[in-house]
Amino acid sequence: MCLNRNPLLEPAICVLCYSRWQFVEIPHLVVSSARLTHTEGIYRPLHNYDRIQPNEPRHEHTAMDLHRTSILNQMDYNRESKEGKPSPSTEERLDSGLDSLKEEEYQAVAAEIRRLQCPAVTAQLHQWKTETTEDGDTLLHLAIIHEAKDYMKAMIDQSKNTDFLNIQNDLRQTPLHLAVITNQAEVCQHLLQSGCDPTLVDNRGDTPLHIACRHGNLLCFSVITQNSQKEHLRTMMAACNYNGLNCLHLASVHGFLSLVESMVELGADINAKEQHNGRSALHLAVDQQNLSLVKLLLKKGADPNLLSSGGHTPYHLTYGYGSLDIRQELYLQTSPDLRELPESESDDSEEEEGNISDEEVGYDDIQWNGH
Repeated sequence: MCLNRNPLLEPAICVLCYSRWQFVEIPHLVVSSARLTHTEGIYRPLHNYDRIQPNEPRHEHTAMDLHRTSILNQMDYNRESKEGKPSPSTEERLDSGLDSLKEEEYQAVAAEIRRLQCPAVTAQLHQWKTETTEDGDTLLHLAIIHEAKDYMKAMIDQSKNTDFLNIQNDLRQTPLHLAVITNQAEVCQHLLQSGCDPTLVDNRGDTPLHIACRHGNLLCFSVITQNSQKEHLRTMMAACNYNGLNCLHLASVHGFLSLVESMVELGADINAKEQHNGRSALHLAVDQQNLSLVKLLLKKGADPNLLSSGGHTPYHLTYGYGSLDIRQELYLQTSPDLRELPESESDDSEEEEGNISDEEVGYDDIQWNGH
């Protein structure tokens, strides 16, 4: 048993021979910021110094024989007690040797101990990363849903640039999807700055940016666009969900003019066609009878002569609605040869108009008291 133990480190570390001792015999080490402990001690505990027998070995290093003399004999050759003075051997036995260590020596010991952390213990500490609910939600998903900010921050900080931040639940929602749905812009920023992938889609084909555009979440929209890589941003703005709509289409359908303007300024294709009937954002603005949006899109460079899959311009669609203001606005912008809707195509126009989905027009099929 090494008697020169450091009381600040548990279990005892030999402070006289540590520089020559290779720390290869330390099993199951756990390191924390507060203290160093062993799950299985390599030294036999010394509870009663008086129980040590004179012939008992002072070191129990199994890796090598240090060939050192007894520390008691080394430090004091006069072993007889004097009157009024404690036994020198007792003093030496209780001496931790703390003063004999320099700061760099302490750091060397601590660094070697950290290097020898047990992988099994590390895996156990991060077991929470693999736990999921029956819905496929990780603890991070749940923390975001319940807005447990302290837990969110801790988990994100410990998972930077790892796949844990991109795990999808049974609805294929990532933590970033849920952060947008719950309108937590600061969590979106933390996730993006920690390396999450904003281009992943849920079971509707929506990226988190699609969700922000559908709900008019300007704050989350700004965080995503400002903290995403350029190639990721281009991918998200160009991608169509499973209803064939990209982010600009969703913002247009739901009438969020500020989002439409922001996306056009960020480089979104203002003339991109949705995949259902080949309509542009300007076509959708006419469908929604949104005069302000029609004016904005025309101002930003939307093509009024763009044809849908059925061969109709945005002006043609005005024949099915009663807004004269929109018709007049488009009349001056539309090429003269595209202003008249041929009678033979009127049925096709009505059929195309009837194919608008509830999501595109924002209809709600839930009625209350007949309304």
